[in-house]
Amino acid sequence: MSSTIQIKRIEKSKIESVDFNNLPFGSVFSDHMLTCTFKDGKWQDLVIEPFAPISLSPAAKIFHYGQSIFEGMKAYKDADGNTLLFRPLDNCKRLNKSAERLVIPQIPEEIFMSGLKALLKIDEAWIPTNEGSSLYIRPFMFASGNGFHASPADAYKLCICTSPSGAYFAGKVKVLIEEKYARAANGGVGFAKAGGNYAAQFYPTQLAIDKGYNQVIWTDDNTHEYIEEAGAMNIFVRINDTLITSPTSDRILDGITRKSIIQIAKDKNIDVEVRKISVSEVIAAAQAGSLKEMFGAGTAAVISPIAGFGFKGVDYDLPELEKPFATTLKKAITDIQTNKAEDPYGWRVLVK
Repeated sequence: MSSTIQIKRIEKSKIESVDFNNLPFGSVFSDHMLTCTFKDGKWQDLVIEPFAPISLSPAAKIFHYGQSIFEGMKAYKDADGNTLLFRPLDNCKRLNKSAERLVIPQIPEEIFMSGLKALLKIDEAWIPTNEGSSLYIRPFMFASGNGFHASPADAYKLCICTSPSGAYFAGKVKVLIEEKYARAANGGVGFAKAGGNYAAQFYPTQLAIDKGYNQVIWTDDNTHEYIEEAGAMNIFVRINDTLITSPTSDRILDGITRKSIIQIAKDKNIDVEVRKISVSEVIAAAQAGSLKEMFGAGTAAVISPIAGFGFKGVDYDLPELEKPFATTLKKAITDIQTNKAEDPYGWRVLVK
């Protein structure tokens, strides 16, 4: 299909009712959304319309077999009022990688990017300019075709909704290293941003919250000996002056923030190791005083420092550092995102 976009504008914007100085994360929604439908073997009907409920049949396969994927992105304003995206083509590629795994038709890059940019132009006023705030962007695709037969649907919908948002986490978090439950398994869909991955996290995460922790550090499904992710984020561990993160796999999401951190850290002459890291190594480093930092990395929070962790009934506190890697790396990334620094990597995309 061509990327011709039908535009239906809202009659009256609700932006005046929003307090941009006190934005929660992901619960205030902009005026418009983008939709596109896959039917009769092709993507069609690219529409920007007022944000509103979606009507579906109770027989829609999303409700029965969970064919649903999503992405997380952000748009920013620089000091001159320009609208900027950060590595959006990586998000499109990962959305299509997830789509392939869940037998959802892939969305052409041209349709995704042209629709996204058009949506951002229409709702440009919704992009916050307050420090630490941004316009969170949620593209998602799901099975809209009907039927109770356990098979892929014959129709799908792409939606892109946006939400002006403040910080995802406030301050540092305390986490529990998981000993029983697994986020994903070899040969599964852990590398995809499938909705079911996150639904399955909620129960063990709630168990951790009930014990006084904020989140879970996931370990491998087989032995629970190796650290893999932190909540819904990739995880980094600093031992002495070396930054370590797990390699991507069937179980671990290929995080865009993760890749950015690795590149920037290397360019700042920080020693980076992409390798498996065992729970026992982390415990030993904590006991020896060589465990300096742990932090989660993802689009929503960018970098979320970990203040301490629990394992087998013992809590370990991380030291308060004067110049942590987390602060340095977060500033480097956000400065590129908001055009406060040069972008030697070509990650920043101007929405024209």
